[in-house]
This record gives sequence, structure tokens and C-alpha cells, in this order.
Amino acid sequence: MRYHHHFYIDGQWVAPEGRDGIEVTNPATEETVATIAAGGPADVDRAVAAARRAFATYAQTSREERLDLLGKIVAIYRKRTDELAEAISTEMGAPLAFARERHVPAGLGHLTRAIEVLKTYEFDQTLNATLITREPIGVVGLITPWNWPLNQIACKVGPALAAGCTMVLKPSEVAPLSALIFAEILDEAGVPAGVFNLVNGGGPNVGQALSSHPDVDMVSFTGSTRAGILVAKAAADTVKRVHQELGGKSPNILLDDADFDTAVTHGARACFANSGQSCNAPTRLLVPADRQEEVIAITRRIAEETVVGDPRAASTTIGPVVSQIQFDRIQALIEAGIREGATLVTGGPGRPAGLNRGYYVQPTVFADVRNDMRIAQEEIFGPVLSILPYKDEEDAIQMANDTVYGLSSYVTSGDIERSRRVARRLRAGMVHLNGSRGDTAAPFGGYKQSGNGREWGRFGFEEFLEIKSVFGYAA
Repeated sequence: MRYHHHFYIDGQWVAPEGRDGIEVTNPATEETVATIAAGGPADVDRAVAAARRAFATYAQTSREERLDLLGKIVAIYRKRTDELAEAISTEMGAPLAFARERHVPAGLGHLTRAIEVLKTYEFDQTLNATLITREPIGVVGLITPWNWPLNQIACKVGPALAAGCTMVLKPSEVAPLSALIFAEILDEAGVPAGVFNLVNGGGPNVGQALSSHPDVDMVSFTGSTRAGILVAKAAADTVKRVHQELGGKSPNILLDDADFDTAVTHGARACFANSGQSCNAPTRLLVPADRQEEVIAITRRIAEETVVGDPRAASTTIGPVVSQIQFDRIQALIEAGIREGATLVTGGPGRPAGLNRGYYVQPTVFADVRNDMRIAQEEIFGPVLSILPYKDEEDAIQMANDTVYGLSSYVTSGDIERSRRVARRLRAGMVHLNGSRGDTAAPFGGYKQSGNGREWGRFGFEEFLEIKSVFGYAA
């Protein structure tokens, strides 16, 4: 990776217009590991102009040409697995094994899914005498976060390329190293000049310029709800399409007939995975009030078995959180939980014993949590689990829905029909029944302040298409 101080624009690595830089910190050591160029509106203008020029020809490419291009990208991506894993571990603190086994394959999965969708997708259909055709929306601005960097880049870039769009990517300035390798992969694969462009920088400069740019037809944003609101406001004056995948505070409902040892173990591990830095993490564990003590014992065991440490150590379960800002926010929310009267089961403020450097957070469990507490309502984005006791099934459903978020949710029951019935009443874009995993062919996205679009599979692909009616076509 040689291009820290360059942007990828119009098929070339080019110097930025300005001289500003952004330091990239390894969260495990708190040391600067790279400095990247920080872009501004002039760099965005160059990238958008390149994408606009390229759209005229790339939008007209055939299905076969795009499939061939995506196939080359996949082949090169596979070859660079180790470099990608190393970059992710360094920039955002994921254990190296977790980066190799989960982060890198997640990005690959979205690229291969884009190929599968494109192979069979029907762009044209006839309704009466009218042709209904779906065409690429145009130039898209892609703004991605740091917590699952390759996953979020690939689930936007893959379908955008498949649909025939051209694009400008602004990856997270906190974790930009894997994105630079991703750009190298696309360059090596022969993506036509201007089809894919990358400009690094912060939200107030690059993100704002991209969102408000009159020649950008759509913005696809993944990140916090706070930042998503700013993107939507910036985009409003040009009436562009805005696709948002935002925050979450996902309830995990254990009904009284569930296998508690299995379900609680699974839920706690899912909450702590990736150091709790997943928007769909099951952070609110809703349990029958008369079973809370049983749940406390299991969650304490899982939290205390979780090994927090050096991302390069084979024994490490979770690494640090990504930055000092995130560390401080998590610490403040843990303190708020204690102050508001929740019972601290294990963990708590401060770093784990023996870790005096790095943004390491103790896996923390609270019990006796009320739904009006901050730890039950605010997205913590750290390894913090809240146990909320409920009276009955109706109370559990009400508590689960009592949040501004609606991204994901989880229901476990010994009766599949019962879990299905509860799932239909949850105001969330996704529900996992009985420990089931997600499916990249199904839509990913949420209700309420968790966003307004869908990613993954055919549903994510269609976000990059416009619908045109050609009347009298079949006359």
C-alpha cells in the first residue's frame, strides 16, 4: 500500500489539492501508524467530474462486461486477503484472526452476491403496452464507517458497479487503510477511469461537499444517526436520493420457554463481538423478571471468559475500541448506568487489568436496567450488555419497541410459531429467530431513526437504479 498521500481519481493516484493530513492511530497501541491526505471540496469536485464523464459510457456497458469486471475484482480481492486483514486489525483494532475470518470474508460476500444478482436480474418488464425499465441512477457518493470497513465499502461498491453507476467513495478517516487497498484492487482489475474514485477526508469537508454536490445523484451513507441527519440536510437542496443505514439499539427477547443457557450465551457473545462495535448488536437483553438471576450468572461467566487484549495474540477474543473518542463515550455511559441505578454485574469503568495503554474496554454487564435509562436508549457501541427484566410477553414487546431505533431485533422461544408471532410485532427492519444468522440475499436496514434504505442482495442493488416508464412501447 503506497498511496497514503494520494487520492484515486479518474483512474490515477493523484496528489490532493491541499496539504492537510490526518493521522491514523492504532487503537491497540495509541501510536500513529500512517498519515493520509485530507481532502476538501476541490478534490471532491475533481472526483465527481471524473465520475460524471465516465457515467456516459459505463452506464451503457453490457451485463456481461460488468460481470467480467466484478469477477476480476473478486479474484484479486482473494489474493490480498492477508493484507486486508492486517490493515483492518491495525486501523480499528479487530483481532487479526477475526479480521481474517469475519471482516475480509464479509466484503467478499457482498461482491460475490452482486455477481449473483446481476446474472439473473430483469431490468425490463412490460406492463400493458408500457415498458418498465430500470437504469443506473448516475453518480453516487458513498460514505462509509470504521466499524466494519470492508463490509460497508463492498456492500455499496459491488451493487453500484453491477447496476452501472459511477461513484466517489469517502471511507472513514479513522480507518482508511483497508479502503486504499480496496482501491488498488479495483485499479488492478481494470475498472474504467472515473468509474470508481476515492477521496479521503473528514465529514465536515469531504462528506459535506459530496452530499451537497449538484452532480451527485445519490448518497449512500452508513454511520451514526447524528451524522446521517447532517448528510440528509446537506443533500436536501439538490433533491438527490439519500440512502441511510444508521444506528441501532437492538432488543434480544428471551421468552420464558427458551433454552436460556444457549440463548443467553449466544446473545452475550454477539453483543461483545467486534468489541461491541456493530450497529445491529443485541445490546438489550429482555428476560422474564423471575429468570433474571439465572441470566445474570450466565452473562457474568461469558463476560469474564472474554479475553480482551492484543489483537495479534491468538488468545484474544476482542481488541480495543477504535479511538479515544469512542473510549471516552463508552466510559461515560458506563458511569451513567451506575449513577442511574442499574446493577453492575461485572466489568465497569476503566481498562481491564494489565492493559494500561490502548483503548481497551472491560466487557460490562448491567442488570435491573429500566428502559428509560441512558444505557437502554443510547447506542453505546462498546462491549456493554444491559439486562432488562419484563413482566410478560406483552411487556417485552412494548419495551422492545420503546426506542427511537429500529434496526435489528432478536427473539428466542421453544415454540417457533410463538417467536414468529412476536417477530411480526417488532418495529425493526430485521428479526433473528432462535439464534439465526443474517442472509446477504435478504435486505439489511431499519425502521425509524435506524435509516431509510436497504442494503444487501437484490434489495441493495435496486437502491442504485431508477425506474423509467416508456409508454406505447409494445403498441
